[in-house]
Parts: sequence; C-alpha cells; structure tokens
Amino acid sequence: MASADVLVVGAGLAGLATALGCARRGLTVTVLSPAPDAAGGQGTASALAQGGLAAAVGCGDSPALHCADTVAAGAGLTHPEIAEWITSAAPGVVADLLDLGARFDRDAGGALRLGLEGAHGRHRIVHARGDGSGAEIMRAVAAATLSHPRVTVWTRTRATRVRLDPAGTAVGIDAIGPAGALTIEAGAVVLATGGIGGLFAHTTNPLTSWGSGLALGLRAGARVRDLELVQFHPSALDVGIDPMPLVSEAVRGAGAPLVRDDGTLLADPLGARDVVARAVWDASRAGHRVYLDLTGGSAELRATFATRFPTVNASCLAAGIDPTAQPIPVRPAAHYHMGGLVVDVDGRTDVPGLWAVGEVASTGLHGANRLASNSLLEALVCAGRVADALALPHDHVDHVDQVRVAGMPDRPAPTPPTAHDRLLLENAAGLYRDGAGLRHAAERMRVRAEDDDARLVATLLLRAALQRTESRGAHRRLDHPAVTVPRHTYVDLTDLDQPLTERSAS
Repeated sequence: MASADVLVVGAGLAGLATALGCARRGLTVTVLSPAPDAAGGQGTASALAQGGLAAAVGCGDSPALHCADTVAAGAGLTHPEIAEWITSAAPGVVADLLDLGARFDRDAGGALRLGLEGAHGRHRIVHARGDGSGAEIMRAVAAATLSHPRVTVWTRTRATRVRLDPAGTAVGIDAIGPAGALTIEAGAVVLATGGIGGLFAHTTNPLTSWGSGLALGLRAGARVRDLELVQFHPSALDVGIDPMPLVSEAVRGAGAPLVRDDGTLLADPLGARDVVARAVWDASRAGHRVYLDLTGGSAELRATFATRFPTVNASCLAAGIDPTAQPIPVRPAAHYHMGGLVVDVDGRTDVPGLWAVGEVASTGLHGANRLASNSLLEALVCAGRVADALALPHDHVDHVDQVRVAGMPDRPAPTPPTAHDRLLLENAAGLYRDGAGLRHAAERMRVRAEDDDARLVATLLLRAALQRTESRGAHRRLDHPAVTVPRHTYVDLTDLDQPLTERSAS
C-alpha cells in the first residue's frame, strides 16, 4: 500500500499545478492520471484550451476592470470577493508562468500580444502560438512538475473511491491501475478531474471528462452546487468529429463574423457566450447552417490566419476545409461546467481531508456563465492557494501509515456514458430546457444511477435544472423565462429517492 502527504487525482493544469506547489513546499505528492502519459496533458481539457489566460497586464487595463467583466458575465451568481481575489492575482500568474519558461506570443516591440474575447472590455488574453495556449502552458507546468523529486505520477490509473476513516476524514483513494486494484493512503486528497462535457452528445471536451471527480466527491459525502450550469461554446467545428474541435473565440475577436448560410450576419460575435450560443442554435433550429466566414472580410486576417490560429487551421484542413477560401461550419457544444464541488477559498470541500481544484470545484468565480479565458487563470490561482493551505501542519496527516481506514467494498472502474445517455442528456439539458423534458430524462437516467457514476452525475444535473425555475446565464428554461432572485442550487445522493417535483432553488 503506497502513501504520500498529498494525493492529487487528475493531471490537467489544476492537478499538476497543485502537485508542483505542494512539492515546492516540502510535501510528497502522488498524482493519478488515467492517460498513458501525463507529460503533455494528454486527454485533458487544459491542453486543448485555445484562447489563453485572462489577465489585466495591458495598458489601460486593471484587475478591477477584469473583475467587473467577470461579475457581469456571471449573471448574478459570481461571488464578487472571489472574482476580485482571482483577477488581482492574474498578473502574478503570468509572471510565474514566464519564470517556468512559458513562451507567450509577443508583438514586434517585445510586449505580450493580448487578444480580445467575448464580454471582455479590454484586450487582456495572454496566448501562445496563436491558439495553442493551453498546450504551451501545460508544457511549462508539466515539465516543472514531473521533474520534481517529490512528485510521483501514476499513469493509466483511475480512482474508484475516496477512502474515509471512521471519523469520515478522507485518507486516500482506491484505484484501478495496470496491475489491478490498488490503494494509496494520503494525508490529503485533492480532486482535480476536470469537467463534464463528455456527458453530452456534442462537446469540445475529451470524452473522458464526464464528471468522475464529482461522483467521487458525492459518494464521499461532499456537497455540490449549480450542477445545471453548463456553458456551451458557440463555435465548435461542425464536421462530425467527436469530440468536436474548438474554433477559438479569438477568431471572432480577430474580426471573423458569424453568418447564416444565406450570408446574413448573426448576433454580436463578441457577446457573452450564452447569448451567442443561443443565437447560433436558434438559427440552426430555423433550418440554417451557421459559419465563421473569413472569405469576405479582412485580407490581413486571411493572410495571417494559418500562423495566428494554427490549431484551428489544421483542424479545418483535416476536415477538408480551407478556412481562407471556405466558410467554417460551427455549432454550439458543451464546453465548461460552472457547477461543481463546493469549496472554500482554500479549496476545502466539506469532507475533512478532501479538496478540489479546477473545473471540478465551484469556487464562486464563474457564476452562471464563465467569462472567456478565466478557467486556466482560476486553476492556477487556486492551485497555489490549495498548496499554501496543505503546507500548514494542521492541514495534513504527518503519519499516514498510522491511519485506520474504514472497510469499504471494492468498486469497479467507472465506465463512460453511453451514446444513448449522452444524447438523452443533451436533448433535455442543452441550450434550452423545460420541466417536462427534464423530468422525463431524469427518471430514465435515474435507473442504475446508484452504481453508475456517469448516470449519477447526469441525474443530479437534471434535478438541479428542475430546481432552477428561472432563466439565468447559461440556464434557459422555456417554461420559466423570467430571472428571479439569485440563488445557488444544491442536490445530493438523497435526491435520488425524492419525488420529481420542481423545488425552488435554495
């Protein structure tokens, strides 16, 4: 039986940054990754991120302006004090990444080249290789983390259960690895498993991102909130690939318009993501295809597109589309989860010894509609805060080999959602929702939810959507179009046995 001071479940940006922070503070860290190689962030949404990292580092910008944009995008559910803290930390995060060797794009004068994305009032997106920002940030962080002598990474290993001692404190993880079942004890367990896009039929996320960390936390007794708040990116490349390649919002920021197939312009391309995504979906439902169209716009953008957006360009070419000569077909796809495990400012869940960071956590930053490029920022800022707190003597167990672990039955490795379940959830809890559709899907999804982690998360998401009897941010109820008093929604395992009624959000 292995042991460590800190056990991190997940090897995306949040997980590796937490591991690096803990190791630099003198703790031994074990990282679990289901991927065969953690070095490049394989299988993580972090490595796929195109837009970059939002930070007020440009002339005429400030953390206060960044905070204001974040709160406005959050549609009443963002916690202003959390937004102020994280946006204020953003310039320091950029400096730390530069110290790690991250190669950000610069202008001819050597200054950071800053991009513009939807709902931002300033050019403040720090990016790398045009649209390769996530991959470059992951490269820099992974290189430092995986070379640290206090960090051990176990690949091809998937967590199956949080182990609790008789007092209900998290003391380790049961997992399935290449050699079979194993147990790792730890003074603290950090969940950094990413989002839930893989639960939906159309997503930009890796298909392995379907809420496994939420299920681990829920089954350990942790609270979740706002599970119904799912952001759909307006412009996923619509060429039949699963998961769907992303067409960065920065392409619209550079001047590419959204158009219907009849050539008419579609909405404000740099509006809030929920607004633009619904406009694209509405056009599709009316029988139109929607495109990002460079062909009639800026000659300069067409001439530089391949170098400014090499990832998007390569995806288009692989699909047989020349983006400088043909319009790029797009549609909305599940992209980011604003809900998650409830954590305090240090990343603690309400289960002692269990922490969460990154997309699996609900910090209060994103509210009902995440501001573009705030996700990588949140992961890095909160990873540092978690590491600071775990380094305090009272926040970890010094002698994990003396902890008596409560007996728990073995569980098989969680299985991903079926294609049928992905379509069922998307039809009921996509860009538009109504009570009848949510109830029908929740009742069908509830079957086997006690034993199926993907169905458990999907069922609770549907029930949370039933609770929110209003339309706010990314959550649009056709039968409840009004906006009411801002409140969070909470669901738990006991809800599986409760009657399906629309309870007011609490």
